[in-house]
Amino acid sequence: MVRLASILLAAVLLLGDSSGLLGPTFEENATQAVSTWRTSGAAEIWHEGFVPLEDLRKMSQKVSEDIDYEWHGWVVAGPLPTPPAEAQVHWDGGATMRVPVITPREALMALSPWPENMTFPDNKQYKLTRATFTTRRLKTSRGMATVPAWRLSFSNLPGPIDYVAVDQKAIGTIEDAVGHRLTGEGITDLELLDERTLLVKYDYGVCVGDEPFDVTLRAGERPVVVVLGLEMPYRGYGFCAGVGNSGQGVVRLDEPLGDRVVLDEWSMLPVLCHRAQNACHAGNG
Repeated sequence: MVRLASILLAAVLLLGDSSGLLGPTFEENATQAVSTWRTSGAAEIWHEGFVPLEDLRKMSQKVSEDIDYEWHGWVVAGPLPTPPAEAQVHWDGGATMRVPVITPREALMALSPWPENMTFPDNKQYKLTRATFTTRRLKTSRGMATVPAWRLSFSNLPGPIDYVAVDQKAIGTIEDAVGHRLTGEGITDLELLDERTLLVKYDYGVCVGDEPFDVTLRAGERPVVVVLGLEMPYRGYGFCAGVGNSGQGVVRLDEPLGDRVVLDEWSMLPVLCHRAQNACHAGNG
């Protein structure tokens, strides 16, 4: 889906103008991203809320290999317990947070790529027969934590699936605060090579048949965040049949990255949202 988004957005990307003659400059976009991060509530969610940085699902390799998401549905085939109204997240550093909890049925539907009203033949259903309220370990933006989870057991899978039971919709997400959603363009990932050096990956669109052109990585540093963006040459007006393209490059920071959050210029979301998509939007729906 990310690649498809890049292809469809090629025409839009090609209309970007790094000189600012047709739109805001990188510096203007970076300033807006920093302001939105500070004033929208996103920074508070990142530093004081619940932001998972790994998959909400946890299962054995055997279970993972047995699951066919494309041709199977997920159904309730036994009585399910009533969830508690609230539970507690415990961070290793001692902090705690009371959170609302999703139902086991909601956890089941979060595993499925299909709408709940989709029907499948009996032999093409994963049948949930039992749900147990438990906990699991999870990496978050505030460090490792012990979080509430549902242990879902199925009659036709070789083991259970644990799913984080926190109701992210109820407590608010980074995407909700910023008001943007992830797309297939812009900065998509990064790796810290040393305290001041970032290996940055990105996606962008080009018109079919066009000659390759140079893409320049830009970085704007602030005390609490770093904003990354792409600078591309002006390619003219109009739409075209586009294809997605990818690249990577190295960015050298003036100051050590430390615990600063790295934002993407266009989406104004943390770059980590591409790697751990539960970090920015509600994983339970």
